[in-house]
Amino acid sequence: MGGPAKDEAPICETEGQALVALARQTIAGRLCLPVSEAERAALAPLLAAPALQRHHGTFVTLKCRGQLRGCIGSLLGTTSIVEGVRENALNAAFSDPRFPPLAAEEFGAVKVEVSVLTEPQPLDYTDAADLLAKLRPGIDGLIIRQGGCCATFLPQVWEQLPDPRQFLDHLCLKACLPMDSWQRGKLTVMTYQVQYFEERC
Repeated sequence: MGGPAKDEAPICETEGQALVALARQTIAGRLCLPVSEAERAALAPLLAAPALQRHHGTFVTLKCRGQLRGCIGSLLGTTSIVEGVRENALNAAFSDPRFPPLAAEEFGAVKVEVSVLTEPQPLDYTDAADLLAKLRPGIDGLIIRQGGCCATFLPQVWEQLPDPRQFLDHLCLKACLPMDSWQRGKLTVMTYQVQYFEERC
């Protein structure tokens, strides 16, 4: 689990696991798989917690046998955390353009992760060297923009791309920009942090 949003009490582990369970139940419902009324009833009071009614960006990530199977989210909190997780769970499972829609037979092998974002903040920098110096691997998620191109990597992506140069290269490619755009052009860069919760084994 990552750090709390600034000036707010963090989401506790129990509440975070409720969000993960909500994502799983939401996907199961779309797949017409059974979810017991007892499971739904147990989740309801946890999802009503004030911390989960706040408005924050959320991402839902699905992994299957250790490989990414879908990841969709919202950078800004236009709805409550609970509603954001519901929406992004469905989008991650069925609307990630990188993957076919999740099939019912895959559901049992999928692990769910939920990230709750702080409000993105601009990162001021002078040149490529300054940008590298200001990155905080493992702590900050990054958003880059140039023209109509935009992409983000959650802080968890640092685990796969721990080298800041490679992190920026791949983020530029994700934004459909040349991979060296961060070195030769002025990108708009923003950072954010997350609290993230994974399904327990």
